[in-house]
Amino acid sequence: MKNLGNLAGLLVAATTLSACSAFGLINAVSSSSHYERHADLPYGDQPRQSLDVYQPRKPADQAPVVVFFYGGGWNSGAKEDYEFVASSLTERGFVVLLPDYRLYPEVKFPAFVADAAAALKWALDYVGEYGGDPERIFVMGHSAGAHIAAMALLDKQYLGEGDNRERLAGFIGLSGPYDFLPIRKGYLVDVFPENSREQSQPVSHAGPHAPPTLLIHGKDDSVVKPANSQRLAQELDAAGVPVELKIYDGVGHARVAAALAPPLDFIASTLEDAIRFMEKQRDN
Repeated sequence: MKNLGNLAGLLVAATTLSACSAFGLINAVSSSSHYERHADLPYGDQPRQSLDVYQPRKPADQAPVVVFFYGGGWNSGAKEDYEFVASSLTERGFVVLLPDYRLYPEVKFPAFVADAAAALKWALDYVGEYGGDPERIFVMGHSAGAHIAAMALLDKQYLGEGDNRERLAGFIGLSGPYDFLPIRKGYLVDVFPENSREQSQPVSHAGPHAPPTLLIHGKDDSVVKPANSQRLAQELDAAGVPVELKIYDGVGHARVAAALAPPLDFIASTLEDAIRFMEKQRDN
């Protein structure tokens, strides 16, 4: 128990480092014995348009699915850095997809959202080959990944009006920037060209077509203010969409995602809240 406590303390300390460094350390202590990884499956023609599928070694018939989009400010990140997310969820019986997507400066908005939509269409078409249920696909994202996922789900131009959208079972947004205008300086001025900024905000697209939603944010998040999740929750609720909002006291930006790892579940209840939400949709 002492060694476990020391490890947990080390992991908590690591979350004060850069997200990639912290998550890399968490990956190193996450189990990989219970899943099989199918790596670098293409969903498009570009080098970063690929995804990894993590399949439980003892899958349930027609297992629920999570497609997880990582963050990184729209200009960094790699699917391999988030293996701990797949480890946690496959241990609970989910098939997990971790897509890469194109980043700035290679592309600007809305190219990375189009990538997310393409990855979701791939999931709907092919996840059944890996034991997943295409009728129980949940979309989860952290930080910029939550923004990208929300845009793909809420802006009708990406998934359209028909079957693709309606088959997605729910959205879980972690620490997402959903209403972050105005942009006055820094590289985001280039990531989001001025003529597209109003359309780049998920709150602008909230409507009754949205899937059931769980929004989680840390009250102490200084990177993306909790008001982003609060405003999106208000817009979805006004549109009649089932939405839950959880604000965790004493939790910052990276720790909301880090708490998905079982050794750090004492930081916040991210993992259990997400699983409870997904089970609730199954029972409805």
